[in-house]
Amino acid sequence: MSQPDPKSYLPDVWRDPDGKPVSCVDKLKLLQENLEELREMAQEALEDAVVMGCDEGQARQVLADLVAGLEKPFA
Repeated sequence: MSQPDPKSYLPDVWRDPDGKPVSCVDKLKLLQENLEELREMAQEALEDAVVMGCDEGQARQVLADLVAGLEKPFA
């Protein structure tokens, strides 16, 4: 069984609020690094929950709820 591409969650093109592509290489690199770090932490949290006997589906839902509840940092 093959593993899915770990970066498959990344969009092909990042867009600004007006829909224009973000082209700054440094910004794109930082976004990718941040999301890779977040994915690693979420993977570890899921694995820990399952190892400790928690339901995998519930742990995944908690992670999804956490992301869904993030607040926009600027008005």
